[in-house]
Amino acid sequence: MRHQRSAGLLLIGVSVGLLACTGNAETQDASEVMEVADLTMDECWLRDISQEDARARISPRSVTPVTFENGQGVLCYGAPSARGREIMGELVPFGRAWRVGADEATALHLSGPASIGGVSLEAGTYSIYAEPGEEEWTFFVNPNYERWGIPIMPAVRETEIGSFTATPETMDEMVETMQFRYEPNDANTMGDIVFEWENTRVKFHLHPGG
Repeated sequence: MRHQRSAGLLLIGVSVGLLACTGNAETQDASEVMEVADLTMDECWLRDISQEDARARISPRSVTPVTFENGQGVLCYGAPSARGREIMGELVPFGRAWRVGADEATALHLSGPASIGGVSLEAGTYSIYAEPGEEEWTFFVNPNYERWGIPIMPAVRETEIGSFTATPETMDEMVETMQFRYEPNDANTMGDIVFEWENTRVKFHLHPGG
C-alpha cells in the first residue's frame, strides 16, 4: 500500500433512494444509515439514463453484491467485452489511470465501515480506478463517484483518499466480458473482490472496519 488517509463520508440511505439513477451530488448530504436487504442496480448512480437502458448498452451496467461482518455493499460497473481486441497493454494501456470498466465511474457502496486493500473506509460510496501494469496494479479510492468514468483528470486525482497495490495473475481461460466477483471467506465475515478480463485476474481483500 503506497499511502492511506482516513476518510469521513456521510452515510447513505437506500430506503429513501439516495443512490438511485436520478440522484445528484446534493443527495450525499443525508445522514440516514443504509439499511440493506438485497442491494441491486437501484443503488448505482447513472448519468441521464434509465436502468433499463443502462442494461442495454454495448457495455451493460452490472452489479456485484458483497457481504462482510457488520455490513453489505454493491460494486457498480460497466462491463465491456473484448470482441476480438487485445485488452491488457493495448485497449487498456499499462501505466495509465483506467476506470476499471466502462461509462460511469466504477463505484463501491458500503453500508458499514470496511477496509479494501488496506484502505480504511467509512460507510458511504466511493469510486475505484486503477493504474494497470504488467507486474503490479495500483488501485485508487475516491469519494467522487457521481461522474462519468473518464477522463480521470488532476482535479479528480486530488481528491483520492487512499491507494493500494495488487499483483495480476494470468489465467488459462479467456474471459470475454469484464467482470467483478466476490469471494467471501467461510464465515462470510470478509472476502476478496476479484477482477477478471481477457486472461488477467486481479484480486484485493475486503475486511470489516469499525
